[in-house]
Amino acid sequence: MATERGARRVFIGLILLSIGLVLLVMSPFFNAFFLAAVLAGAFYGMHTWLTRRFRGRDGLSAGIICVGTVLALLAPLAALTAFIVSQVIEGVNYLSGIVEQRGLEGLLAYVPGPLHDPAARMLERFQTQSAGMWQTVQEQLTTRGATAAQTVGGVVAATGSVAFQVVMMLIALYFLLVDGRRLVGWLESVSPLKRGQTTELLTEFRGVTKSVLVSTIATAGVQAVAALVGYLITRVPVPIFFAAVTFFFALIPAVGAAVVCLAAALILLATGHPVAALVLAIWGIVVVGLSDNIVKPLLAKRGMHMHGAIIFFALLGGLAVFGAVGLLLGPLIVAFFLAVLRIYERDYGRPSERPGDPATPPQNKPTVPEGEEWEPSGFHPHGGVEEHSH
Repeated sequence: MATERGARRVFIGLILLSIGLVLLVMSPFFNAFFLAAVLAGAFYGMHTWLTRRFRGRDGLSAGIICVGTVLALLAPLAALTAFIVSQVIEGVNYLSGIVEQRGLEGLLAYVPGPLHDPAARMLERFQTQSAGMWQTVQEQLTTRGATAAQTVGGVVAATGSVAFQVVMMLIALYFLLVDGRRLVGWLESVSPLKRGQTTELLTEFRGVTKSVLVSTIATAGVQAVAALVGYLITRVPVPIFFAAVTFFFALIPAVGAAVVCLAAALILLATGHPVAALVLAIWGIVVVGLSDNIVKPLLAKRGMHMHGAIIFFALLGGLAVFGAVGLLLGPLIVAFFLAVLRIYERDYGRPSERPGDPATPPQNKPTVPEGEEWEPSGFHPHGGVEEHSH
């Protein structure tokens, strides 16, 4: 018959195996579930307030937050797409009118001076070779048709994958908002850690994710305002629109706000304003681009128990290792490491340093009546979990 120690080892192995299998099954939805957990922690205060306003209807409150999240994602994309399409249509109609009235040579009058001679040579070459150009285009379309079809199929598949992940995130967000408190209580009850330690770690995670989200949105706002100043100084057309686009791209880690400034600088260069284009490019790279690395750690520091330099390298390191989601994973990993060290030092440190040890006077331990057990902060019996604010 197996000994108790052997049976315990086998059972621990089964637990580890089950955890590995669960992680394997859930791995396709990791980004969706992770973002849902982050948003649930960030919106928990709003969810609680809405639930009270709707007389305890937590499902209705969670649904409103999910719909608001969808609108926050789709509204900027829809506005940007509509503006770009309208501008492209207007530009095509304008160029078509010029060609109908003056021919292709009439377009040269609108080309800036530095680009006039190359444009004239290109137009002359186009006119001399236009006879066989259509046949060449047809041949290229025929030979490259399969490659183009594969490219379009890849784009469609990628778009469908992103949409699927967004749907999974919204579903997970809804259930985390509705049942988040019960989930935290269940994790506290089954965790092998001491009572209160699991809740303390989750509270730390919530504070870090909320700080990163708030600092990301605030930094995007600062970059948009800085870019708007540059657009106004260099007289970029439609500066408010470009500032809105800058805010949207500032939220995308792989792109950044400086890209919009460089695109606007190219527009200024193409319209014959080389000095303004150079000024805007320098402004976009130095002021708008670098402000992200300065403002974001300073803002995120307020909600984290970390030095600003640690937050800076955690953000960049997470971005380099995990991609866009690393902006949240990097600080979370560092916060998890520091929280574990803090809890270990407090609860399992050297005997001469632990609170309540005879060698040292008790520190910050509440006095409880005789016969009652002291409960760690953040956890109450009967399944209640106290909220911590950072």
